[in-house]
Amino acid sequence: MSTLAGVVGFPVAHSRSPQMHEAAYRALGLDWRYVKLAVPPARFVDTVGALPGSGYRGVNVTIPHKVAALQLADASTAAAAAIGAANTLTFADGVEADNTDAGGLIDALPAGRRSAEGARALVLGAGGAARAVVWALRESGASEVSVWNRTPERARALARELDVHRVGRPGPADLLVNATAVGLDVALKEADVLELLGLSGLAPAAIVVDLVYGDGPTHLARWAERGGAAVVDGIDVLVCQGARSFERWTGHAAPISVMREAARALPQSRIGDSPFRP
Repeated sequence: MSTLAGVVGFPVAHSRSPQMHEAAYRALGLDWRYVKLAVPPARFVDTVGALPGSGYRGVNVTIPHKVAALQLADASTAAAAAIGAANTLTFADGVEADNTDAGGLIDALPAGRRSAEGARALVLGAGGAARAVVWALRESGASEVSVWNRTPERARALARELDVHRVGRPGPADLLVNATAVGLDVALKEADVLELLGLSGLAPAAIVVDLVYGDGPTHLARWAERGGAAVVDGIDVLVCQGARSFERWTGHAAPISVMREAARALPQSRIGDSPFRP
């Protein structure tokens, strides 16, 4: 009988994780299967409780269950506890919660810069994705982490909770991360995206990470590339956070190139998605 893993969310039809993980299993000759589990909130706790007995080694967790996943766990990593949400559950002696979104972001940075150490980082957004990003950058040694959001109160609250800076408007930075949903709307033009993100008139940071992804470069990615930035898109982050889950469950080094190729091979009917919706 195959060992099972999967992704639990509501909905999960959008997920690229099954193809990505299945490709990795085939590459390493592992008798594993990865399953989409569409579970409404009212059934989440009971469903997760039944998974270990059904042959599951672990699951990724996506919207809207990440907070509930942390709350039901018997133990949690420092990342999951600090971020207040879990995207990975491992079934061993009880249930352990982890948040690989944070580490996956750092792993996805350009080769030679797999750390934010010494960087001035600017995070756009103040939701759950931004919280994971801010924590990851701070823990990776960024010299300064600043948060901007169109709703100043949300940015102020996040900055206070994680002991970083809140800025009234975006400014120069070494590393810029878009952790907002801006860019998902196909009707937006590049000028609209830059205006909504407060970036009009600014030059790109040396490294620009856009958590939104689609079939091709986003408007933000094109803007960054024209300005000479090194660009990291959401699929790069998706692959890296998935690789961390894969390694935690299987004990094998993840075949990153195989996972990346599988994730990028899937068509996307709308302009984008986010890696924090695995």
